[in-house]
Amino acid sequence: MKNQRLIEVRKQKHLNQTQLALMLGFKGKQSVANWEKGHSTPTLSTAIAIAEILNKEVEFLFGSNVQVSHTKQII
Repeated sequence: MKNQRLIEVRKQKHLNQTQLALMLGFKGKQSVANWEKGHSTPTLSTAIAIAEILNKEVEFLFGSNVQVSHTKQII
């Protein structure tokens, strides 16, 4: 399921996927695109960084759908 909140808030901040990815230390936009499309979820530390950049709460952006690590998801 698409993450409309992440998409809308990113656009409100006038950031494209690549810009947000680079701010997070990623090389390209693929991770951001996957989070927005609902194909994957960020780790908790990445979700916190996204929330800080976008000035929103983690729960607002992702609900409880963040990963503790790259292999374990919180539900």
